[in-house]
Amino acid sequence: MKRVLFLALLAATALLLTACPQTPPPPPVNPSECPVGPLQVQAEEPLRLQGLGRFEGEYVPGELLVLPRPGVGVGTLRAQGVEPQESLPQGLLRVKVPPGQEKVRAEALLRAGAQYVQPNYVYRPLLVPNDPLYPSYQRAYLNGLVGLEAAWDRSTGRDEPPLVAVLDTGTLPHGDVQASFYLPPGVKLDVADDDTDPTDQTTGSSFGHGLRVASILGAETDNALGMAGVTWGKYVVPIKVFKDGSSEATTGDIAKGMDLARALEARVANLSLGGANVSDPVLENAISQARAAGLVVVGAAGNAGTYGVFFPASLPSVIAVGAVDPAKQRASFSNCGPGLDLVAPGDSVLVAKPDGDYELGSGTSFASPVVAGVVALYMSKYASERKAWPNPDQVYQCLIGTAEDLGPSGRDDEYGFGLVRADRVMSDTTYCFP
Repeated sequence: MKRVLFLALLAATALLLTACPQTPPPPPVNPSECPVGPLQVQAEEPLRLQGLGRFEGEYVPGELLVLPRPGVGVGTLRAQGVEPQESLPQGLLRVKVPPGQEKVRAEALLRAGAQYVQPNYVYRPLLVPNDPLYPSYQRAYLNGLVGLEAAWDRSTGRDEPPLVAVLDTGTLPHGDVQASFYLPPGVKLDVADDDTDPTDQTTGSSFGHGLRVASILGAETDNALGMAGVTWGKYVVPIKVFKDGSSEATTGDIAKGMDLARALEARVANLSLGGANVSDPVLENAISQARAAGLVVVGAAGNAGTYGVFFPASLPSVIAVGAVDPAKQRASFSNCGPGLDLVAPGDSVLVAKPDGDYELGSGTSFASPVVAGVVALYMSKYASERKAWPNPDQVYQCLIGTAEDLGPSGRDDEYGFGLVRADRVMSDTTYCFP
């Protein structure tokens, strides 16, 4: 009997838009129990900081913040080669030092009687895309859970963009996603029907699945239209592994899709598809070959809500992703088990619809491209800085080493190593950028 792998997709929920109020609310009334008059401000607590701050991250070159001990005057500071600039609250002083000597002068100040010294750190507003649906329908989970704004501040995935393959039902025209698709001329991206047109022609609830998945991963971002993608668009190659008119993909077609992704030198592949109780050496070999060539494969854990991760996400060569809800609880439909690696938002997430609109959808199919997108961001930043791609083992250690631990301490079968955290991935110097 022919083995088939079914889409890991649940029904989408309707997108609700709330109109702004037409009239301003009345001014607040001061209740009688609230006294009106001069404010009584409490005296400032003295700073109890001691020693040397951490000289990491970005700070103003040639500046320090110093907390002198009582009795240590400006002359003592000047004797250490620093020049006071201004007084700050709670007894702090901002001082100038020769650029490049911040830490050396800070240590000298401590020896001369300063109580505490640190750099004058630099902070910037986090990068927020101008896509109109992002604040209301995406920010809570993409930023609140995954920390994407801090990650985007370091890279939007366009520095050295990796090619990301989405093996799914194909593509459909959508104004917010179409520009992100990479369609190399003459390449048979429809491996199921052996032609160059990867247009989705499946039926029923599977129609548009590939578009929805691709929109989470790579909808064009900061284009003042619709939604934001985890990456900021471009370089998503849709590989159609479902035959026209069918909502099932076979071993042979998915294996061909993996081979094509490898031939195109894709760096990331997303598999939002799966089957229960499957043992498929042919597909396992195709995925292993792709991984050996440097391809990071991310897969959906399954939507049966049962113990046991669906194949092929259950393979050691695939990063298996389950879904959590906005409260960071495992979504009721999300499969779990010993093969689970990570979790990501997958309950009521914004996706692009085939009709050009948007909707809220749920499923591990939609959690997987969140992780695949974070992988693409990481690989882009890594390659732009180090002029080489990180290998799949490096990517895996980076993701699990920076994940937010959920559930019991350490890895567990319900959440794997935890919630993917893009902000940690893009700044970590232990697991990601040693």
